[in-house]
Amino acid sequence: MRPLEVVLPLLLALYVCWPLVSRQRPPALGILPAFALVVMITHARVEGMRWQMIPLYAFTLVLFFWTLPAYLRARGEGEILLRPTGRQLGGLLAALVLLAVSTALPALLPVPQLPPPRGAYAVGTFSRMLVDESRRERYSEKDEPRRLIMQVWYPAQSPSLEAERAAWMREAEQVAPEIAEHIGLPRFFLNHLALAKTFSYENLPPERRNGPYPVLVFVHGWNGFRQQATFLMQDLASHGYVVVSLDLPYGARMVVFPDGSVARNNPAALPPASSLPTEEYEAVARKLVAQWTEDIGYTLNVLSKIHTTPSEPLYGLLDLEKIGVFGHSTGGGAAIQFCGLDSRCKAGLTYDAFMRPVATEVLSNGTPQPFLYLFSELWPFPRNNELFERYYQHVPATNRVITVLGADHYDFTDLPALSPLAPQLGLKGPIPAGRVQPLLMDYTLAFFDWALKGKSASLLASPSPAYPEARFDR
Repeated sequence: MRPLEVVLPLLLALYVCWPLVSRQRPPALGILPAFALVVMITHARVEGMRWQMIPLYAFTLVLFFWTLPAYLRARGEGEILLRPTGRQLGGLLAALVLLAVSTALPALLPVPQLPPPRGAYAVGTFSRMLVDESRRERYSEKDEPRRLIMQVWYPAQSPSLEAERAAWMREAEQVAPEIAEHIGLPRFFLNHLALAKTFSYENLPPERRNGPYPVLVFVHGWNGFRQQATFLMQDLASHGYVVVSLDLPYGARMVVFPDGSVARNNPAALPPASSLPTEEYEAVARKLVAQWTEDIGYTLNVLSKIHTTPSEPLYGLLDLEKIGVFGHSTGGGAAIQFCGLDSRCKAGLTYDAFMRPVATEVLSNGTPQPFLYLFSELWPFPRNNELFERYYQHVPATNRVITVLGADHYDFTDLPALSPLAPQLGLKGPIPAGRVQPLLMDYTLAFFDWALKGKSASLLASPSPAYPEARFDR
């Protein structure tokens, strides 16, 4: 919960509980209902109201108007409280139970808080729509060019004291209901995502003194979105990388374009595996990932132009000889395919790589670049494992496969931060988010530092006592 969301129920509890511990309520406590009302108004203006807090808002208003006459009669001199009768004691206990229940709702569905980036740099960010006029959209009902959104995180100068942290998802009012529906929740359930803040700052001037910086391109999974692993994007940028994450229309849950138009996920682009025979399903899946592979290549073309255009904020700051590609699930398959077909990729990393959409030639020939493959313990399934083993026979011996024990498919994203109930909602495995997020940040950073910056990486050499959850499988 955010600071004022914590202060409000504490004030209310102190006022309600006082008759249980003393028969004298001093003036400073008598004013607590009014002070709680002020806190609530301040919270609405500074932090923003959300539906999970409605019971606490109602409790605050009722307590204020219920106690106002007694406070006015006391004229600020405090109150002498009678010993509570059995009925009054029951009422006080009922009020405490109601207050506890009202507090539990925002506590169980907090505004997400991401771990702060740990590097030496502040982090700037901006988003931009890309339009590839040379390709037509495959999954739209309209005849239109292929459009996508890229978000960039980069090493930046320190922000001013007045600078505001960037929103986690600027389009949350439109996208959050789609995410909620996808994970089986009511559409309004995640509306509070619009209030989530990151540790990045919009359009912050880049730090030029130590550039150019290696470039990393991230690809989300099927029904994913570009902000789905912001905790990783920010941490990498704070350590001296320019990180680009893509929103891929009709494969993402929803993409919102600058003109307000949207592209929702098209189920026909990747139908349920059970709906088609194996060969037909994988042919359809390969068509999708072929498009995503082209998207990565086009994005690198755009970045090359940004690097050489003086008017661009990242002019001269992109080391396009040191490009890494990484992705989650279907995006992991796209990362493997791109690196197998395009020599611009110098290193790759996957989280639960979905192998069924990977082109046959890449499965048969492998990828020459250094790779780190991270898998959750609970997600892999036989067909995916079979294809991965086929592919893995043709990769460098230095590549590593690590299984994160206790993790599930979405543990590689920000989604476990949505609620302490994330395991019950199917958004994570039993491993605590406080364990898996540092693990992912450390292994991801260690790999790219080794593969692109030439740093030593003892973390990748053998199992680490710091992370017993990381099982080395190769």
